[in-house]
Amino acid sequence: MGRELRLGVNIDHVATVRNARGGQHPDPVRAATLALDAGADGITVHLREDRRHIRDEDLNALMPLCRERQAHLNLEMAMTDDMLAIARHHRPPAVCVVPEKREERTTEGGLDLMQHQDRLRPFIQACQDFGARVSLFIEPDTRQVDMAKTLGADVIELHTGAYCLAADKTDLLSALQTSAKLADRLGLEVHAGHGLDYQTVGPVAAIPEVVELNIGHFLIGEAIFTGLPEAIAKMRQQMQASRS
Repeated sequence: MGRELRLGVNIDHVATVRNARGGQHPDPVRAATLALDAGADGITVHLREDRRHIRDEDLNALMPLCRERQAHLNLEMAMTDDMLAIARHHRPPAVCVVPEKREERTTEGGLDLMQHQDRLRPFIQACQDFGARVSLFIEPDTRQVDMAKTLGADVIELHTGAYCLAADKTDLLSALQTSAKLADRLGLEVHAGHGLDYQTVGPVAAIPEVVELNIGHFLIGEAIFTGLPEAIAKMRQQMQASRS
């Protein structure tokens, strides 16, 4: 039997819709509740420096919800002192360190671990000190995987954005497979995400070393037409069929 494949649902863009008009609707916390009811294993949020979608009060409400439901909350965050202080206050069980630029619409590309290794090493340790499992969001590149292990990370999350956008996906899928295999051999847990939809999720879900997929924008967009529970249920079906 293969390893269990978990689904983390990113609810950032429920907050994006809310913030477009202001007010309280649609409520990201309600979206998280629906996602967990529909079978999501955890909730992912990216608290950005400019608070363009998820806000501090959302995180304040999501932490007790996830604890009550015994679901993990995965806090994506930039490598800044401000974000570290917030994470230390809330003590989420999982953090994912991602690159962040003010001008980008969403996280584009993985961290360059070699470039930032001097800052990353103490940042990872600081997060682990309050009990978080630390994931690094990286490109499917064996050099990055090796460095993640050297820096002491617990998890890598492989960036699937380029794979999802490519017309010919062969080489990019091979890179994902190779990186996942190496990470598993080094003792790193392997996650993947960014840009996955019903058409692209199958080959990534089929990579046996991948144990978690984090999917957000597509599911929130699909929910406009079908509802969030149905969108999540269909994604889980696609994932499990590919895993089988």
